[in-house]
Amino acid sequence: MKEIQDITVSPLSTIKEALSIIDSGAMKIAIVIDKNKKVIGTITDGDIRRGLLNGLNLDSAIESIYFKNPTLANINESKEAIIQKAIHKKLYQIPIVNDQGHLVDIEDLATLLKITTRKNRVVLMAGGLGTRLHPLTQKMPKPLLKVGNKPILETIIENFSKYGFVNITISVNYKAEMIKEYFGDGSKFGVCIDYIEESQRLGTAGALSLLPFQPKEPFFVMNADLLTNVNFTHLLDFHIHEHATATMCVREYDYQIPYGVIQTQNSSITSIKEKPIETFFVNAGIYVLSPEVLHYIPKNSFYDMPTLFEQLISKEHKAISFPLHEYWLDIGRMSDFEEAQNEYFKVFDE
Repeated sequence: MKEIQDITVSPLSTIKEALSIIDSGAMKIAIVIDKNKKVIGTITDGDIRRGLLNGLNLDSAIESIYFKNPTLANINESKEAIIQKAIHKKLYQIPIVNDQGHLVDIEDLATLLKITTRKNRVVLMAGGLGTRLHPLTQKMPKPLLKVGNKPILETIIENFSKYGFVNITISVNYKAEMIKEYFGDGSKFGVCIDYIEESQRLGTAGALSLLPFQPKEPFFVMNADLLTNVNFTHLLDFHIHEHATATMCVREYDYQIPYGVIQTQNSSITSIKEKPIETFFVNAGIYVLSPEVLHYIPKNSFYDMPTLFEQLISKEHKAISFPLHEYWLDIGRMSDFEEAQNEYFKVFDE
């Protein structure tokens, strides 16, 4: 990620200050932020030259010349969506913001169009029994069930690969040999795959104790029964930018209470809300973890990811959430599997 604090200016910054940032950076652009650190514009060399031609000098503030209607991309937008937005607007750079409008990165079109291999490890949890998808999973592990025209796990691996994450570890248990036979060492998929095998059920985090190496960079952990087009680069960048120890992707979930909810004070009714809808954030089964978290996971014992996060929080490590707004589906039930079949080609390009 770029050092974003080095490419930002305020509306009251001088032309001289903006020029210094533009000239010193590879992007040749400065991002204008307000006092709340929200992105409100951009300024380029061209904007400055037009200002100077109109009578401003190097000590003039940029507030009258910066571009006040910038095209932005949300951190949750997919790589393809950002590329299309940049091409449509004829932009070479596009600022990336979070839900609050704060700058978290800046992408350039040339980099987006080029796949850069990243060292960060991806650990995919593919050992589940998939009992809720019987009879489909009686003879085949759930990650090998085909959605669209390929196994769920193949789509996941392809999605990581297109962002340059090619070092894959798959944790297997149920019908492990079928998964190993299908994916092999990953070479036919353009990635490098190795395996860890659970001799007993270890939960959503316990298998990490079996990793034969100590990661040196933050790494991904993801359940192998999910379909999503989240931008994995932005997820990793967000984790690093926030100096987090652990990042959990979360998804909004709405639940309508089927009764009138009564608010009381002592014995008096103060309000009645008829069948209100409550909104929660739920665990989406995708994580970025810094290497030090492995010290908290017991060796070869059942241990789930929520317990890991609870322990990290109790030890005052920074555990954060990354809200997902892009497509996400947990294929846990037969209805989810059918929904995935209906939506696959609308979401994932061939």
